[in-house]
Amino acid sequence: MSAHKNGDGHETPARRGGASGPGSLRSARHKTTPVGPGYKWVALSNTTLGVLIATMDASIVIISLPAIFRGIGLDPLAPGNIGYLLWMILGYLLVSAVLVVVLGRLGDMFGRVRIYNLGFLIFACASVALSLDPFHAGAGAMWLILWRLVQAFGGSMLTANSAAILTDAFPARQRGMALGINQITALAGQFLGLLAGGLLAVVDWRAVFWVSVPISITGTIWSYLSLRETSAGRPGRVDWLGNLTFASGAGILLAGITYGIQPYGGSATGWGNPWVLTGLFGGVALLLLFCYIETHVAEPMFNLALFKIRAFTAGNVAALLTSIARGGLQFMLIIWLQGIWLPLHGYDFEDTPLWAGIFMLPLTIGFLVAGPISGYLSDRFGARLFSTAGLIVVAISFLGLLALPVDFDYGLFAALLLLNGLGQGLFSAPNTSSIMGSVPAEFRGVASGMRSTFQNSGTALSIGVFFSLMVSGLASRLPTTLSSGLQANGVPAGAAEHAASLPPVSTLFATFLGNNPIQHLLSADGALDHVSAAQRAVLTGHTFFPRLVSGPFHHGLAIVFSVAAGMALVSAVASALRGSHRAEPKPAGQDPSPATGETKETPQSRHNTPS
Repeated sequence: MSAHKNGDGHETPARRGGASGPGSLRSARHKTTPVGPGYKWVALSNTTLGVLIATMDASIVIISLPAIFRGIGLDPLAPGNIGYLLWMILGYLLVSAVLVVVLGRLGDMFGRVRIYNLGFLIFACASVALSLDPFHAGAGAMWLILWRLVQAFGGSMLTANSAAILTDAFPARQRGMALGINQITALAGQFLGLLAGGLLAVVDWRAVFWVSVPISITGTIWSYLSLRETSAGRPGRVDWLGNLTFASGAGILLAGITYGIQPYGGSATGWGNPWVLTGLFGGVALLLLFCYIETHVAEPMFNLALFKIRAFTAGNVAALLTSIARGGLQFMLIIWLQGIWLPLHGYDFEDTPLWAGIFMLPLTIGFLVAGPISGYLSDRFGARLFSTAGLIVVAISFLGLLALPVDFDYGLFAALLLLNGLGQGLFSAPNTSSIMGSVPAEFRGVASGMRSTFQNSGTALSIGVFFSLMVSGLASRLPTTLSSGLQANGVPAGAAEHAASLPPVSTLFATFLGNNPIQHLLSADGALDHVSAAQRAVLTGHTFFPRLVSGPFHHGLAIVFSVAAGMALVSAVASALRGSHRAEPKPAGQDPSPATGETKETPQSRHNTPS
């Protein structure tokens, strides 16, 4: 394979021909375009905008859900409507987790820029449809859920190919910096979405979706006009059987985990539900079948041979565990702030979603500060040092949060959030650069998709893992505490015991949505009508519920943060085992050559792609 150099001195594969077999869907070698020295910055700015809007929209509805459901006239906490609530949050994550590897593979085959541009277009169309929801109640919720799935499909096209486009555009000496900016923007987008959702929901619930419309339309036009194919990619067949088994297996598994956090029978969680168990075991069985298929087809969608590369495997294991821990942190902080700390400090429950986003800003600032710097330094000194040190810092911050009282001093809390953000920034940029730089150029699309699959799956898994841990922690202590506290303030024993017997997940969702849990629990059966005005004021005030549940909540929080700290330390071990900074391996035929370690780049290898 021959190569030509662009203006940066970064080699780009020359165009190669490819034949298609009869009766098969095969991609042809797509035409590559020489680009100038400034193209890499165009690619960086456009792909950064793409992943920012895609990841912001993954989280923007979380804090704005109360306004959205009020706008369409639906009570999200009514027993029959919890499914709408879960799918509004998790539908986007499930599609992103399942489809990114497929779309990365299609980017390798048909053109990374082509798939990326189409993703921007689909994302823009879905954003317009979401902002124009014409229905109310359940129909309105279904409209939003279905178009969120379409939007996630477009967003997956963006995230699956953005890292590969950057890896093609930047020379090795600058790749860590570029991928660092891109990756940290994606992670920061998850938290900026929380802030944006809180701010926009105050204006109008449709504004939560309006904000994506001009950005996505501008990004679509810009990407079609400015981005160019700089890698010839590789022809291949679409692995239909692999696509089917992976999408169905991962989707069923993650859906089973999602419904596992809902109560079943007399249990606080649904892990004993036959349908949940069927989903878990059925999903695992389909994924095992998928792995078997991928080792027996000529052109697999999920290139398992890439796991022979130690840096690729270690980086993805570390990314998965860190993503689970980060997702757990995000949701636990929202509940902690909205359900306890902010009400204790005089904030109305209805205002807590907005202020929770604001008070979590140190976490985002840490990402934004450490990410680009770490990416730049890792280009010079290697990925292992910074990514491993970052994970150790993350583990220390989790232990610090574990030691805080429920009613903490905000200065110390903010410092720990900043430390956590700095640690994740130190880890994420070098880790992404190490993963993407360890694979041959023609496998970058599928490698980017696989990397995104692990990261997005971790976020979805975190909800099942940490909500279950928190619910289990609350279930052991909350009922007794809640019943005695309600009776001490005049609530009849029957009503108090009924409220205390309700699943703890309802209480968690109430705080998550900025509702007063006590008012929600007691209003339905009219229990508040049996207490005096003074007692009603106490029960529905800012401090009764937070002080009542602070003990049980801290017990659950201790379990959550202990597990998260353990995951961060295991991730650090995996990161340390990646080896030192390496040059890209050269493929042997269509299989990347196995690597047991990493070797120091030479000045020559630093600028060369496989030929």
